Amino acid sequence: MSCCVPERFEPALPSLAAPQAGQGEATDDMVLIPAGAFRMGCDRNEGHPNDGEGPSRLVEVPAFRMDRLAVTNARFARFVAATGYVTEAERFGWSFVFAGLLPDDFEPTAAVAAAPWWRQVFGADWRHPHGPHSDLTGGDGLPVVHVSHSDALAFCAWAGKRLPTEAEWEKAARGGLEGMRYAWGDAAQVDGAWQCNVWQGVFPTQNTAEDGYFGLAPADSFAPNGYGLHNMAGNAWEWTADVFSANGQTQPDSRVMRGGSYLCHPSYCWRYRVAARSSSTADSSTGHLGFRCAAGV
Repeated sequence: MSCCVPERFEPALPSLAAPQAGQGEATDDMVLIPAGAFRMGCDRNEGHPNDGEGPSRLVEVPAFRMDRLAVTNARFARFVAATGYVTEAERFGWSFVFAGLLPDDFEPTAAVAAAPWWRQVFGADWRHPHGPHSDLTGGDGLPVVHVSHSDALAFCAWAGKRLPTEAEWEKAARGGLEGMRYAWGDAAQVDGAWQCNVWQGVFPTQNTAEDGYFGLAPADSFAPNGYGLHNMAGNAWEWTADVFSANGQTQPDSRVMRGGSYLCHPSYCWRYRVAARSSSTADSSTGHLGFRCAAGV
């Protein structure tokens, strides 16, 4: 596992049949990302060496469309209502929840040894993001979380879309800016204001929530980048289509995740930078991992 994304440690589940492909969603809330070359990756040596951010290289990307927002609970609920789909977290019976979002009297559960702020919570899934005591009341506009890579692919098939490649994701996240640290520029704040939902304070014990959020923020929070995309940094990690490879080593069971989350902090996970990358096994699910869709033109 990476320092910020826990992985499952149970045998894989039997595969479910993918929902029938079709236009389950309109495409009018997607934006056009123009064709062209961009410099992918980073030469600043700011990330973890095993993440394989650099060296930067010129990558050509054809034009494509990208969801303006991460897939929300409301959108995922429409998919489930139409198909009867059951997520992997529901089938496993548990998912990973950040301990800081659990009640003080929550029953003891297993923690991840290398990252004890992650707890194995039975009954946690996309409908119950903090465990069986929680629900989606008031959360229709939040990014759906506790979805595996396979769950994301199933949604995309139903919607008539797909997951973006890693190169597409980074090109879109840059919003037309070249060589910048973040989706909006080089500084984390603009005129003293945070531009994304990440951890402020001392991780994992004190979050001052200077950006306005302790946990997830609505998918349309904060100003969009130059292409009109919201929350390409922080809030919730996003699955991409690619198998993870770094420094000449491929991890065939892992998929690339991009964007960072509300738990990112430079002291241990400075991965809300636009070139930053991470991975997790395709069946993993957490309370800070979602996705958005792409499509051709």
